Amino acid sequence: MKIGIFSNFYPPSERGGAELVASRVAHELARRGHRVFVLSTSPLSRASDLHVHRVEEAVERVYRFFPLNLYHVSRAPLFPFPIRLVWHVVDLCGPYPHRQIDRLLEMEEPDVVFTHNLKGLGVRSARCIQQAGIRHIHTLHDVQLSIPSGVLVYGQEQKGWNRGVPRRWYEGLAKRALGRPDMIISPSAFLAEFYRSRGFFTESRLEILPNPAPSSRDALPARGRPTGALKFLFVGQLEVHKGVQLLLEAMHDLGLPYELHFVGEGMLSQEVQRVAHSDPRFFFHGFISLEHIRRLMAVSDAIILPSLCYENSPTVIYEAFQSGLPVITSKIGGIPELVEDGVNGLLFEPGNVASLRAAIRRFAQERDVFFSRTADIQARADSYALSQYVSHLEAFMG
Repeated sequence: MKIGIFSNFYPPSERGGAELVASRVAHELARRGHRVFVLSTSPLSRASDLHVHRVEEAVERVYRFFPLNLYHVSRAPLFPFPIRLVWHVVDLCGPYPHRQIDRLLEMEEPDVVFTHNLKGLGVRSARCIQQAGIRHIHTLHDVQLSIPSGVLVYGQEQKGWNRGVPRRWYEGLAKRALGRPDMIISPSAFLAEFYRSRGFFTESRLEILPNPAPSSRDALPARGRPTGALKFLFVGQLEVHKGVQLLLEAMHDLGLPYELHFVGEGMLSQEVQRVAHSDPRFFFHGFISLEHIRRLMAVSDAIILPSLCYENSPTVIYEAFQSGLPVITSKIGGIPELVEDGVNGLLFEPGNVASLRAAIRRFAQERDVFFSRTADIQARADSYALSQYVSHLEAFMG
């Protein structure tokens, strides 16, 4: 079949798990003999960027363009809220991406299009697909169709934007822009219920399908039996809503020998770097490849995921399980659907330093127990295999 995949980010331009899922799916579909093309965005550097153009062709053809707006989606953190709000309205209602996408669909003539995060690509691109009579399957990754930032922080559910007329107005625009996809895929029951409770997707078939893990664990380095100081790993955006500062606070006065490695970038990168320079127990790696992350996982005891925001289905959890690593994480959003307390990880109360510290101390006491479950944790990852995930997608394509 001829398959299109639309995603606001796409490797090597990546910011989170959504684009990794899109990329893994594209490669597996191509491996199975499907003809795959991808549409994503690029910053504006020259006039030709305003038009859809092919920039890469390896396993899949990749097209990019700059959807005419105030700035590229990657620059959003640099602007104050009023400007960002205008940007979001243009992204929902602006006609420019529509014209570019119509031309691409006429040229490629796909049988089905899978869309992922559309913020910055133009949410109305979904309507282009539907109006062309092409089967449309949309995958949810966060709450951005309800909350422009895509971030809902624990304890702030009824504050500011998260309640009242502005949010309902924005949701109305988002519903109209997204139209009526043939199918909605939600990686978690949490996110599916979040949107259903707000009146989204009433005329679309909804399927809950957890995200796929990376394609194989065959080349993963073997984990040695843990000795010496505890070795923890944080992988993700270095942002306040990811609980980075909470984690730093929890590690003080822990009373245990440990190392804590940070992988990722974000607004708190400099703060983490300062801590790493002043305290030999902390290490800052910045943005690194999945291969290097796997090597760090091979010498780690556990992943710590202290999110303050309502997570959907974080890809780092699947990657941790694939390495046999337990996950110490906030009990929030869709995370408890993946992490079972005391079995393949430990759950703690979101935003609670004492609860996180208690979970880390409990892990220290049960370190050998969790190591003995390495094979069982990896077996759990097998149920999220990319091959099985794509087989489901092929069934959905009809």
